[in-house]
Amino acid sequence: MSLPHRSVANIRSPAAGGHHHSGGSGPSTPVRPLTSSFASPSSLRAEEDLLVIEFGIRKVQVGFAGDATPRGTEWFGPEEQRRVGDFRAWRPDYHRNWKHAASGKPWGRDHELWQADVRGQDLGLVSDKIERALRDAFTRYLLIDSRPRKMVCVLPSGLPVPLLSTALDGLFNRFQAPTVSLLSSSIAVAVAAGVRSALVVDLGWTETVVTSVYEYREVHCSRTIRGGRMLVEQTHKLLAKQLDPTKKEPDAGDDSHKGQEYALSFEECDEVTNRLVWCKPCHAAPISRDTAEGLPTVQEQDESESRGHAFSRKTSTAKISLKSTSRPVTLDLPYDLLTEPCENTFFDSRYSPSTFDDHELPVHLLVYRSLLQLPMDVRANCMSRIIFTGSCANVLGLRGRIFDEVSRIVRERGWDPVQGKAAEQTRSNPKLKRGTRQGISSPTGVTPQPGGGQEQDGVWHDAANTTPEIDPYEEKLKKGSNKKPPPVQGEMRALESLGAWSGASLISYLKTPAIATIDRDHWLQHGAAGASKASDVDPKTQQRQSLGAGGLMRGASAASWTLGVWGAH
Repeated sequence: MSLPHRSVANIRSPAAGGHHHSGGSGPSTPVRPLTSSFASPSSLRAEEDLLVIEFGIRKVQVGFAGDATPRGTEWFGPEEQRRVGDFRAWRPDYHRNWKHAASGKPWGRDHELWQADVRGQDLGLVSDKIERALRDAFTRYLLIDSRPRKMVCVLPSGLPVPLLSTALDGLFNRFQAPTVSLLSSSIAVAVAAGVRSALVVDLGWTETVVTSVYEYREVHCSRTIRGGRMLVEQTHKLLAKQLDPTKKEPDAGDDSHKGQEYALSFEECDEVTNRLVWCKPCHAAPISRDTAEGLPTVQEQDESESRGHAFSRKTSTAKISLKSTSRPVTLDLPYDLLTEPCENTFFDSRYSPSTFDDHELPVHLLVYRSLLQLPMDVRANCMSRIIFTGSCANVLGLRGRIFDEVSRIVRERGWDPVQGKAAEQTRSNPKLKRGTRQGISSPTGVTPQPGGGQEQDGVWHDAANTTPEIDPYEEKLKKGSNKKPPPVQGEMRALESLGAWSGASLISYLKTPAIATIDRDHWLQHGAAGASKASDVDPKTQQRQSLGAGGLMRGASAASWTLGVWGAH
């Protein structure tokens, strides 16, 4: 027996004109026309969803604009490149022959999406890797369908145009994206830290890139080959030396994958690097400003405690189980020995700084020279906002060591680009110091006028060196206007950032217009060759265009588009 209020027969359609039925079993609701403003937002959800994609060499991160963190991360590797239906990895007796898989290829190259050197690189394979990683991420983490959606790509500013063209071809042809906006990773890192100017130190996989950002613009960029790949190589050398101490190491001039036979797999060596490798602190501790005058205070400590602490530190070891070698083995390594890979990779203090080329400078020297090449006002802002990012920034103690080394160089050398013995003798010569005229006659032989100044304590005081008087009215105006604290400038300081993806998500969520915005029709018609130079595009015309959903500029005069900093290479 069905209840009356649940019977389908009791539901009656309303009469025309919105009047109640005269003879009916119950009242009916009149028809009210629904306008588009009161419609369900589910139909507009697909247009409002803006996807943020960050491409890296070893991984890709995806998510929606406005989220604090990415929804998912897809890593590249040989296990992720299996064919559909290949379930051999789940068999109990499965053993991957890593030496046969890596034969003829550089060590660990299967774990990379692309290489900066595009000579001889299969761009079709790169496009297939991008498509598979994005489809898995969209299905597994985002739970979205194949409907076209606008996308924002976060890329490093030094990415070659062939790789950028390959990524854009995949997004436009295989995912049918109507528009794609490009954002620089260094600017996104600065936005995620909440600053307009910063010195972004990207400790990446293949290289370390130091980028100076001033008012959301990249003003200077320098790089070195010291990165995560070299760190894994140095870790492998350490483990191989412990496995076979009698084996001779390859020469420094040989290529890493040609002059060396690897003793363990890349996956295992990479795991040891991520878990155990750390960086020891700087030898010269930073000098406090309060103890600049006089002797520093020494804290008393019992000798027995210090000796016991040193003995316990020396005897502390780490047990490392290696299974990819010819036979499984367990190594007992002291923790102090695990600092050698990081020391040899990023600092290499065994050699003099003059022995390095420009492309292989240690990281602390690269950061100092990058600050030295900046103008004074830009340097004052960037040195107070140093941001460390990248995969190698998670190494224990590495960021603090780089910061302490740069601070030590600044205290010793200052900001004088001229270095050497002659420069030190010139600085220490009292006769060449400015502001003193004791014992120095006038170079023209003309004595100063009596009314031009006076000499006190051996120093000549004139109108140029006179301290201005304090105006009480100006002081009151400054107190009333300067309610906010002055910005920090001219001192070394490090900041934390949420990352490039979070900064791009914030930029997209605030609907900030992006200059490097590419329309699908223009890209399919012209490709990368149809992009105009950044100097040829009128910014005022772009500012007058309307903002569409997702903060991407669109208008009738969209014929002039540019690749931004990527088109300048």
